[in-house]
Amino acid sequence: MSRKTTKSAPTGGNSSREGLVTPARILVAVLGVLALVFIFENTRSTKVRLIIPEVTMPLWVALLTTALIGALCGAFAMRRRR
Repeated sequence: MSRKTTKSAPTGGNSSREGLVTPARILVAVLGVLALVFIFENTRSTKVRLIIPEVTMPLWVALLTTALIGALCGAFAMRRRR
């Protein structure tokens, strides 16, 4: 009995890039773009209160700051889980 061995075709050096574009990353990118559009569409001034002081600032600054704080908290939580 002869045994056939098959060799796979060379990948052309793309093996390190296989996992770069995944459905999850595409979804995160789309959600990030939608969040930025939402933030920059809301440009009127608003009053923001943090415990005692009340500050008037553009709404997009408050939304962007909140989004960045949330992203940092999420990144910290994921880093601690590993």
